[in-house]
Amino acid sequence: MFHKFHMSESESISPGLRVAARGACSNLAGRYEATETRYEPDGWAQETTEQPLRTHVSDEVARRIITYNRSPDLPFDRSINPYRGCEHGCIYCFARPTHAWLGLSPGLDFETRLIARPNAAALLDAELRNPRYAPRPIAIGTNTDPYQPIEQNREITRACLEVLRRFRHPVAIVTKGTLIERDLDILSDMAAQGLVRVGVSVTSLDADLARKLEPRAPSPKRRLATIRALSGAGVPVRIMTSPVIPGLTDHEIETLLAAGREAGADAASWIMLRLPLEVAPLFQDWLTAHYPDRVNRVMNRVREMHGGKVYEADWGRRMRGSGVYARLIARRFEAAATRLGLNGPQPGLRTDLFDRPFQRGDQMSLFG
Repeated sequence: MFHKFHMSESESISPGLRVAARGACSNLAGRYEATETRYEPDGWAQETTEQPLRTHVSDEVARRIITYNRSPDLPFDRSINPYRGCEHGCIYCFARPTHAWLGLSPGLDFETRLIARPNAAALLDAELRNPRYAPRPIAIGTNTDPYQPIEQNREITRACLEVLRRFRHPVAIVTKGTLIERDLDILSDMAAQGLVRVGVSVTSLDADLARKLEPRAPSPKRRLATIRALSGAGVPVRIMTSPVIPGLTDHEIETLLAAGREAGADAASWIMLRLPLEVAPLFQDWLTAHYPDRVNRVMNRVREMHGGKVYEADWGRRMRGSGVYARLIARRFEAAATRLGLNGPQPGLRTDLFDRPFQRGDQMSLFG
C-alpha cells in the first residue's frame, strides 16, 4: 500500500520494482505536482517477486513539429524533437524538467515513460510547404536523443529525414545513438549537397563511468566508431565533449578530443554541466550513490561557476559558467582543439537548394 506525503530519494520508488540500468535514483514528482507518492510498509505486505521497471511508450498526436526559439546563445532558431523523454537515462540531462510539464517525474519517468510523435514527418511536410516558410537549418536532438532505442522500431527520425531530403532542407543532428548509422544512405546524400552536419556526444572514455552516467547509451568506444562511420560516408561530424563535469570528467578534455580527431571528427564543441530545476537534486543523489567521496568537490566547483548557486539560467553563462575554473576549462579546450585542428571555421549549411516538391493536387505552373 502507499500514501501521499512529501518524501525524498528512493522512497518514491515502489518496493515491488527492480530498477536496473537506469540513471535516476528516484522518481520524485515534478515541480507542478501538489502531492508526491511515498511507499511505506504497513505490516500487511507479503513477500513478492520484484518486477523489472520496464519502458513504456505512448503516442502523442502533435499539432506542430517545428519549435522556434530566440535564445542568443544557441546556434539555431528552430528544432524538431520526435520523442519526449529519453531511454538513454543520462543523469545530467538538462531536458529532464520538461517531463514535469506532462505531470510526470523528471526522474525515472523521464527515462521509462516515453512519448513518441508518429505524425512528426507529416507535420514537417505540411509546415515546410507553407508559402511563408523561410528555410534555415533545423536542429534535431536538442532536447532528447532522436536515435534512442525506440527509434529502431518507430523510425520517426528517419521519416523526418526523408522529408528534409525531399525538400533539400538543411539539418543539424545531435546524438549519442549509434542507430544513426542506419540512415547513412540519407545522410550521405544530403552531405554531398551541403545539407547536414552531425554532432556525436562522448562524455567520457571511461566505460565504467559512462555506464553509470548514461546507463542505456552506447559505450564510448562504440560512439567513436559511429564518428568513424559518419566521416567515412562523407558526413561532416564533430565530437561533443558535453557536458564537462567538474571533478569527474574534466581531466579527459584533451584525450576526448584526440580520440574524436583520430576517429574522423572535423570539429569539436563543449558545454559545462548544467543542473536546472529538478536536475540538481537528481544529480546530487546520483553522485552520492556512485561517488560519495567526490560530492563536495564536484558541487563546490559547480557553485563556484554560478555565484554560489547550483545553476544560473542567464544567457551567455548557462552553457559555460563563469569564474576562474570556467575560464581554465575554456582555455584547455581551445588549446587542445587548436592543436588538433578541430576549431577551424565550418562551412554553413546550404539553404539556397530548398525546394517544395510537387505533390498530387498541386496546380502546375504554366511557365515552370
